[in-house]
Amino acid sequence: MTSESPKTVRVAAVQAEPEWNDLQKGVDKTVRLIAEAGNNGTNVMGFPEVWIPGIHGTSIWSQSVTDNAEFMTEYFRNSLERDSEEMNRIRAAVKEAGLFCVLGYSERYRGSLYIAQSFIDENGDIVHHRRKIKPTHVERSIWGEGQGDSLKIVVKTSFGKIGGLNCWEHTQPLLRYYEYSQDVDIHIASWPPVFDGGSDKLPYHISGTMSSRLTQVMSMEGACFTAICSQILTEENTTRVKVNGWSFAKAPGGGFSMIFGPTGEPLVEAPDPGKEVILYADVDLEQKWRAKQNLDVVGHYSRPDLLSLRVNTKASTQVELL
Repeated sequence: MTSESPKTVRVAAVQAEPEWNDLQKGVDKTVRLIAEAGNNGTNVMGFPEVWIPGIHGTSIWSQSVTDNAEFMTEYFRNSLERDSEEMNRIRAAVKEAGLFCVLGYSERYRGSLYIAQSFIDENGDIVHHRRKIKPTHVERSIWGEGQGDSLKIVVKTSFGKIGGLNCWEHTQPLLRYYEYSQDVDIHIASWPPVFDGGSDKLPYHISGTMSSRLTQVMSMEGACFTAICSQILTEENTTRVKVNGWSFAKAPGGGFSMIFGPTGEPLVEAPDPGKEVILYADVDLEQKWRAKQNLDVVGHYSRPDLLSLRVNTKASTQVELL
């Protein structure tokens, strides 16, 4: 927390269904949700992973690459460019609402896609942009990797120091630790729809329960507030995203949004996993310091003389002029 930050901040975590593979409708819904959160006094708001145009963790898991090629071509066309009129509409909505927003989306850049988060301040400016540093499993057949500049996870804002990661980036201990070293106050955890008890063919660590626990651990380890922002899937859209008949996808469901305090305590009631909702919590940023009296893994509860982390924050490029 900076000296200029307010003591109490209202945090909002989105749980909603995307407008699957429809960029324009996705932008429309995003603008509506931002306005709703702003009208409810939100200061910091988070969206799910690849909220626009919807999560890939549906058809690419249930279909072969060749069977899914046409769907993913449509997905590419409906992914969001960072510098675009569509993004300008979202930025204007954030400015109108007067809040700070971490927007998760499938970023289209030239001929490639990236799992991205843009950090948009209350002036409508993108003050930080990062890409998932390692897409998970079959995601790597669709999305590129973030470079060293995406290791900057936390930005100073009018509402404290805000960080964000996507999905299974939360499983990476070194990445989490590097975020803690950036002194995060509020962490936005962007997640796809993840289902519990869906299929014995997928391991337990791919479940809403384990995904939630990973984020809860971040609150305890980092002595920070965390907001899980997740997607849902409704029954009428199972055919649209090509998962009808796939036992893992239990519709309606997939949501597990939550807000945790800096000792890991839940601050809101868990919503119905199949319902759209924006969760709100008024958080006292000074509670971070009380938590760190017990546990500061990048301070008094560390041994850098024995264990330390090396980091390369330089962004690699395909062409470098010498």
